Amino acid sequence: MKEIRHRMLVGALSVALTASLLAGCGKKDDAITQATKAPASAASAAASGPAAPNLAEVRAIAEEGFVYGLPLVMNYAIMNAFSVNRDSGQFKAPFNKIHCEANVFTHENTAVVTPNSDTPYCLLWVDLRAEPMVVSVPAVPKSRYYSVHLCDGNTFNYGFIGTRTTGPDAGDYLIVGPDWKGETPAGIKKVFRSSTQQSIVIFRTQLFSPADLAGVAKVQAGYKAQPLSSFLGQPAAAAAPAIDFPKIDDAMLKANFFDYLDFALGFAPPGPEEKEIRARLASIGIGPGKTFAFKDLPPEHKAAVLQGMKAGDAKVDAAVASFGHAINGWNVGSAQGDRAYFNGNWLLRAVGARAGIYGLDAAEATYPMTRVDVAGNPLDSSKHRYTLTFAPGKLPPVNAFWSITMYDGASQLLVKNPINRYLINSPMLSAMKKNPDGSLTLYIQKDSPGKAKEANWLPAPDGPMYVVMRLYWPKDAPPSIFPLGEGTWAPPGIVASR
Repeated sequence: MKEIRHRMLVGALSVALTASLLAGCGKKDDAITQATKAPASAASAAASGPAAPNLAEVRAIAEEGFVYGLPLVMNYAIMNAFSVNRDSGQFKAPFNKIHCEANVFTHENTAVVTPNSDTPYCLLWVDLRAEPMVVSVPAVPKSRYYSVHLCDGNTFNYGFIGTRTTGPDAGDYLIVGPDWKGETPAGIKKVFRSSTQQSIVIFRTQLFSPADLAGVAKVQAGYKAQPLSSFLGQPAAAAAPAIDFPKIDDAMLKANFFDYLDFALGFAPPGPEEKEIRARLASIGIGPGKTFAFKDLPPEHKAAVLQGMKAGDAKVDAAVASFGHAINGWNVGSAQGDRAYFNGNWLLRAVGARAGIYGLDAAEATYPMTRVDVAGNPLDSSKHRYTLTFAPGKLPPVNAFWSITMYDGASQLLVKNPINRYLINSPMLSAMKKNPDGSLTLYIQKDSPGKAKEANWLPAPDGPMYVVMRLYWPKDAPPSIFPLGEGTWAPPGIVASR
């Protein structure tokens, strides 16, 4: 996983992790190739134990297990880097402590891809084994969007606090673990239950402009987290047993994927929809109280596991590539939600993790994205100038705000430009110029469209580009982007002007 030097950016961390999971598989001398040159022997199969599945079953279970386990393993790697390993280069804060950063991303920030300059972050990892945690938020002006996003180790979004869900008033909220059976204390507005013992809490606070950093920092200073005992003024609960967190890096992740899944499952009691897949994983030694000793497997079984992982990896990649609805050149879809939303669709959950782990529910934010113009041709500002025109009364229908961010098409990083503008958002509308008919045209190109049009200019790279539209708290009454792919509002296509 690459070093994150400036701040946590959810949604981009999957790239560094998953890109290296199976690197090297398929070489002439790897385990898969060597083992499949010869037929599996009954003796080797028997060596793994009398109850072991046959090789075809092992491959199938490993494939399914990779798809099922990818979000949990990715989550563990991020949690370890941010809140466990102080030498990771990415460490933010220990469990149960909030870390805030009020920064504006620029082209100089190269540690993560598709950086988001709309909502600076605070990050909190909670460990709920000893006792619940109370998260407190300040009163936030109605004009400033914020959200507190609760996402557990299964990557289920199990709750939101903020402008859309709880309103602008101050409040205290209780986060409990899967086994907690207490009663709601006085003063607590709502209880949120994580399906795992550890969980990430992500605070997003709207930034109006680079000059607004002090305003963001003021809101962030009001975010608090404390154990329930502290909130109640009672003695602290007995500390939970220390955890021997396994070290993890890119090489370890590739070699020991199922060992990390094994570990993560120990803190994730199964839901009803998980019983079957948990049983199949247990048949090859994966699950709480088990040890997946990959290095000790016979060669044919090692190969079967690697083949299954490789197939699972390819399945996730294919699903990511085909996911969503193509509308005017934009890809519109959502692979984020709670346990009920996924309902045992492990491939959909894996798509959400790989495409943007810790992404928001569509009701909280929707992210149309594109690499092509309205005609389906690749966006390349070295060859064309582009426009994006919203018809009169057809701006993105949101309750909070919208933005359009430009990235380099190859690196997916922000683009250096002479006016230091990386996005255009709805707070900038008052400075932009509308056309005589009331429509709004954005000029997407590498060179200035002229002083008279610069307020509407989204600078582009001198080459391929990648554009992401962010709709925070999209409206659900017409005109609306909902249902996704079929709504009464759709993002207009980007048009090549030369």
